[in-house]
Amino acid sequence: MINVTDLRAGTIFEDEGQIFQVLSYEHIKMGRGSANIKVKVKNIKTGATTEKSFINGARVDSVNLYKKDMQFLYKDGDTCYFMDTVSFEQMEIPLPKLSGHVYLKEGMNFSISFLEGDPLSLALPPKMEFTVSAAAPSLRGNSATNIYKDAVLENGLKTKVPLFIKEGDTVRIDTRDGSYSEKV
Repeated sequence: MINVTDLRAGTIFEDEGQIFQVLSYEHIKMGRGSANIKVKVKNIKTGATTEKSFINGARVDSVNLYKKDMQFLYKDGDTCYFMDTVSFEQMEIPLPKLSGHVYLKEGMNFSISFLEGDPLSLALPPKMEFTVSAAAPSLRGNSATNIYKDAVLENGLKTKVPLFIKEGDTVRIDTRDGSYSEKV
């Protein structure tokens, strides 16, 4: 059993026969009453997002997960192929099961959570490096404030980057929201 005050982003739990992953957590205390815990959750099986409220002190069922370090091999259509780094066994995982699949780079190792043999989630590093494949040209005289321009990265992700970034530069991207972090 997990206390609802321990539910944080990424935690997976079971409630009313459904398996959920926490997307955001909010602790609300109003006046004299007991505190309420509001969590935004994603149903693992259906992919639906909803909000749940619990009173302080409530408990939810924990889920037995196991994690494997797997190397990303390649993407083919709407399927990703991974290799277990210990047994060298290959596994195919459908893209809809993996949130954050746009950040996958060939040859990198990722931690994947499994429930009863089914892949549930992919753990990405907080920041990753990508090469800029296309960037809008910089305009002269627009350097007084932080102005951003559109850029396309090697993985096809579109993001905003500062004016001094040009095609071929390597940038560090925050994988939680896809925003520019810094030039490498």
